[in-house]
This record gives sequence, structure tokens and C-alpha cells, in this order.
Amino acid sequence: MKEKADVWQGTLALMVLKTLETMGAQHGYGIARRIEQTSGHHLVVNYGTLYPSLVKLEQEGYIDSEWGVSDNNRKAKYYKLTRAGRRQLEREAKEWERTTEIVARFLTSAKES
Repeated sequence: MKEKADVWQGTLALMVLKTLETMGAQHGYGIARRIEQTSGHHLVVNYGTLYPSLVKLEQEGYIDSEWGVSDNNRKAKYYKLTRAGRRQLEREAKEWERTTEIVARFLTSAKES
């Protein structure tokens, strides 16, 4: 049985922005499920972390929100990516790629030793 891990600190905003870019407007539950699905169900999204992150992203102007009705006919807040959010996603994705390349160098050099 696979053990699920919490989303890594500092990556949740990137995952939220990428999810909204890929899926379009989504409510919080839909964002969480998509992140878990995309991870192959290796990650679990904690709602106590997700919703403050959504508020912060909205305050920073990277996402907008509006109330709507979900598929199960419930009132839900839908989030969508803004133009500034697209630029931020591009910056964060480049930084993440750079960071993983650096870490990969350490793992590779450890194998070669």
C-alpha cells in the first residue's frame, strides 16, 4: 500500500497555478483532487494549507475568484488564473526546473563516488 505525502512546502502555489492553467476555472475541491490525481495519488492536499494558499494567490493578483454552482449543485468559489498568474507560473516553473537540476547534480555525483 502506497503512503501518501503532503504537498512539499513551497510547491503548492506552483501546483495550483499549473492546475488552473491546465484545467481552467476550478473550485478548491477540484484543485485539490486534480493535484492528487496528477501526482498519481502520491500526494495529499491538506485543506488547511490549500485555502490559505488560494487567499494569498488572490491577494497577490495571480488568481481571481467568483462564486458559482458546482456539479453537485452546491455553492462554490471558483478560481481562475490571471495574466499576472500566468507570468508568475512561468517564473516559478523555471525556478523549480533550475532547483531540481541542482539537486540532481548532487544525486548524480553521489552515485559516481
